[in-house]
Amino acid sequence: MRNATESRRIVITGVSRGCGRALAEALARAGHVVAGCATSAAGLEELRRDFGLPHRWEPVELTDDAAVAAWAERLLRDSGAPDLLVNNAAVINPNARLWEVSAADFGRVMDVNLKGVANVIRHFVPAMIAAGRGVVVNFSSGWGRSTSPEVAPYCASKWGIEGLTQALAQELPSGLAAVPVNPGIINTDMLRSCFGESARAYPTAAEWARLAVPFLLGLGPQDSGQPLSIG
Repeated sequence: MRNATESRRIVITGVSRGCGRALAEALARAGHVVAGCATSAAGLEELRRDFGLPHRWEPVELTDDAAVAAWAERLLRDSGAPDLLVNNAAVINPNARLWEVSAADFGRVMDVNLKGVANVIRHFVPAMIAAGRGVVVNFSSGWGRSTSPEVAPYCASKWGIEGLTQALAQELPSGLAAVPVNPGIINTDMLRSCFGESARAYPTAAEWARLAVPFLLGLGPQDSGQPLSIG
C-alpha cells in the first residue's frame, strides 16, 4: 500500500474547467505532480500561471490518436509512467430526444467520451504495465448506471465506459487496477446545461474535490473492476 502522503505522478484529462480543473488544483496543492490536458488555451494558461513546473499543462485533442500518442510520449519520456491516470474529459449533448440529436452532436459525444478514453489508455497503459503498478480511473456517471430522457447519447457513452473499464480490469496484470468511478452530481457547466438553475443545489467542483482527492488516492488493485462512487 502506498503511503497516503507520498507524492504521486498523476495524469488527468479535461483540466481546464469543472471537476478536472478542481481535481488538478487540489492534487497539485497536496504535493502531487500533475500533468493535465485540455483544449481550452485560456484554461491551460491559468493553470500554468498558478501551478508551474514540475506540473505540465498541454493542449491535446483527445479524439486525435496521433496527438494523444505524442503527448503520452513526451510525458513518459520525461516523467515515467503515472501512478494514477484519470480519464475525466467528457462532453454532453444539448438536451433533446434521441431522434432530434444531430449526427454531429451524437458523434462528438462518442468520440470524446469513449474513443478519447480508449486513445489515452492505448498510449499510457503499456508503460504502467511495464512499471508493474498504477490505477486507471475512468469517470462514469449516475447516467452510466441509470438513464434519463434527452441525454441518451451521454447515457450510452457512460454505460460504455462502465463496460470498457470492467473489461480492461480483466485484461490488466496483477498490481494494476482499472476502476469505473461515478463522480456524483456536481454543479458544473455540464450539469447546468441539463439542470439549469437547479444545479446550484449541488456541491461545487471545489467542494467535491475535497472528497475526491482522498478517494482517488486510496484506490488500488483491490478495487479493480468495481463500479464505485464518490460521496
